[in-house]
Amino acid sequence: MALAIRDVREHDLDAVLALNNAAGRTILALDAAQLRYFYDHADYFRVAEIDGHLAGFLIALREGSDYDSPNYHWFSEHYPQFAYIDRIVIANAYRRHGLGRIFYCDVTSYAEVRVPLLTCEVFLEPRDDVVVLFHGTYGFQEVGQQRMGNEGPQVSLLAKDLPSYAFVRETYLEHDGLPDVPWLAERERPTPPDTNQRRLAGERRP
Repeated sequence: MALAIRDVREHDLDAVLALNNAAGRTILALDAAQLRYFYDHADYFRVAEIDGHLAGFLIALREGSDYDSPNYHWFSEHYPQFAYIDRIVIANAYRRHGLGRIFYCDVTSYAEVRVPLLTCEVFLEPRDDVVVLFHGTYGFQEVGQQRMGNEGPQVSLLAKDLPSYAFVRETYLEHDGLPDVPWLAERERPTPPDTNQRRLAGERRP
């Protein structure tokens, strides 16, 4: 079995959209325009490819985005710098094989050289103890709760301190920046369209 974790490509978007919208009620559905927003703006948007098949994806955004999500807004109001995991989706055929853990290790490696905090949220309605335990084992702690809209689910807002960031900031970011090596490179994104539209998308689960 050949596994690759790589940045999303434009030709992946149809498969990503289908995978997202087949994931069930714990993942908020997307339309093509909302997914395009992520393709244009997400700081981290990687897919898992197994033997040429799309097996999953994870999307994360840093602070300063115009992303219209109540949970992203909560973190923006409480923390000056962070990376926010909006969603992770694993295809049914590849669940329970550790892909969620691989993605979380990868997004942590991305975040810890850029920001002091990795954030996300989990649904409390319905509560999934497997998901809660998964995040707890990765060092996430609850920093708040809120309801998503007037009739939306209650969510637990989680944050994980990234202790490596202080060293990286003092050694690299405050001087010449990160070394120019492929594993530290930002994803190549298309030039964002000239629009003020904001896209509301939703949740993630391992």
